[in-house]
Amino acid sequence: MAKIVEGEQRRFITGNEVVVWGALAAGGDLMYGYPITPQNEIMHYWTRLAPRFGKGFLQTEDELSAGFATLGGVMAGKKAFSGTSGPGNVLMQEPISMAEMMRIPAVWIIQQRGGPSTATVIYSQQETRLTCFGGNGEGLRIVYSTASHQDLFDYTIKALNTAWRYRFPTFVLGDGYQAKMREAVTLYNPEERGIEIVPSEPLVLQPGTPARDRPPAHHRNTFNIEEELLAVLEEQIEEYESLAPQIAEWEEAGAEDSQLILVAHGVVSRAAREARDALARQDFPVGYFRPITLRPFPAAALRRAAQKSRGLLVMESAHGQLVSLVKEALYGLKLPIYTLLRPGVGITTEEAQEKARALLTGKEEG
Repeated sequence: MAKIVEGEQRRFITGNEVVVWGALAAGGDLMYGYPITPQNEIMHYWTRLAPRFGKGFLQTEDELSAGFATLGGVMAGKKAFSGTSGPGNVLMQEPISMAEMMRIPAVWIIQQRGGPSTATVIYSQQETRLTCFGGNGEGLRIVYSTASHQDLFDYTIKALNTAWRYRFPTFVLGDGYQAKMREAVTLYNPEERGIEIVPSEPLVLQPGTPARDRPPAHHRNTFNIEEELLAVLEEQIEEYESLAPQIAEWEEAGAEDSQLILVAHGVVSRAAREARDALARQDFPVGYFRPITLRPFPAAALRRAAQKSRGLLVMESAHGQLVSLVKEALYGLKLPIYTLLRPGVGITTEEAQEKARALLTGKEEG
């Protein structure tokens, strides 16, 4: 079988193609999916490459079946994943909730699009809350928010590893801009960089006789009484919260003695970082904070950064979905939180600079 990536390779490709290379590099075995823009090319490109590397693909009749099929692939011991967007993300919340309850390490790639419902197929950050807390469970999942094609490659690899290491469903949260645009990326073999590939294993049909040679594989998502459900959830929540400090990731710069910290995730964080750097060169005391994991949210790190500053400007292409996570993280801190909210529309570096400069010079109150 051909080696997936030898050494390092520079490519100029779309984000959806990058995801496929990341999944292959991480040892992904199977993709289950149903077409929806803007993630379709993940399916298309995977089907082109899968036969070359002995991988599998199944297009199901809808997103619900794609989600449940993904769980079946994982339970059979395969590194299975799916990809979707918008209404498909909504439909997949039922199998995602099952994955939470049964601790099935499935992976989803979410390329966000504008909402509500069909709205636009291009771009938004309006699936942040849905991806972090959708379904009818407690949101015991791991969500990486990507800002670039390099992120898409790196965190697709990491998501497949993380899911199997911690046994929580894991997400790569991209968007339509990243999915469709071309950008330079460095592909690499993770093991050549010292990244351990976490192996998969069957969750069912393991060797031996249950209860004699091994504990029975008892995967449940229904319970007889409320107290039984409570006991299972308390155990899972305790484990999730104990792991959160190991999993949480973020970037920050210039928070020390800043008058304003620009907070953003995903592609908007690129505009925030460029705006911060430009303002810093003009001697404006501005910081920058980007949560990479939105679930678990790097709350402690944001609180530390915020305590060094006089205020925050939260920017997102949604109407307060990131803001709500920031406010929860900073509860009790008396610190002004300003916003630049453009649901379903990108935010440019110039717009971020203009808003921040107006706040810093007192020309705008909030």
